[in-house]
Amino acid sequence: MRLKGKAAIVTGGGAGIGRAVAELYAREGACVAIAEIADVNGEAVARAIAEAGGIATFIRCDVSRTQEVQAMVEETVRAYGGVDILVNNAGVQLHGQDTRAHELSEEVWDRTMATNLRSAWLCSKYAIPAMLRRGGGSIIHIASPTGLTGCAPTYTAYSASKGGVFALTRIMAVDYGRDNIRVNAIVPGTTETPMIAGLLTDPQVRSRLETKSPLGRLGTPADVAPLAVFLASDESRYCTGGFYAVDGGMLAA
Repeated sequence: MRLKGKAAIVTGGGAGIGRAVAELYAREGACVAIAEIADVNGEAVARAIAEAGGIATFIRCDVSRTQEVQAMVEETVRAYGGVDILVNNAGVQLHGQDTRAHELSEEVWDRTMATNLRSAWLCSKYAIPAMLRRGGGSIIHIASPTGLTGCAPTYTAYSASKGGVFALTRIMAVDYGRDNIRVNAIVPGTTETPMIAGLLTDPQVRSRLETKSPLGRLGTPADVAPLAVFLASDESRYCTGGFYAVDGGMLAA
């Protein structure tokens, strides 16, 4: 019960990495607010957590919209008394639409930035005051190797948005260190989630992605969730401003 007594928000908690994190947080004793735009997914995760004996609330939220984020944080505070942990996991990767810079539409750029980068700032903006009232907290951004290297050709908007997540992590860690709010980023490699499920139906694409990992396989949400527990727990009390790869060695290759 490494998170007992803590209140956590997990954005995009209805599927993939977000679901794995939310469920493991609940097993470790946290009360979890699942901020999710898809009602069916969010309700299913909250129900599964409750059936397993945990505490969770589904809050429908478009994390790119100010009023919805503000309301989501307020509802979390009402339900659990505060906010100790924020996992900015919600994101989009617009396959077949994201492309090279001169071919990229403004609509795809704006939607990607709003969901992947603006939301991380926006959720932090409204969660931080609640953390300050609690005397500190942990913010975890879900980043990507695409923000560090050109490993995803043609994914201009996605790569740029994730590059912004790294910069946001650094400056927030510096700005809030003295407030006992730690800010770190998890960097998953290619992970089997609904976001890329369509791509993985092609055996050649799957094989190419697997070969990029020295461990020779794709990641799973269950590979990522334990690190999210560590960074949310008091075990990581001296960790802030860090980038923690869960990529099978992809960045080392």
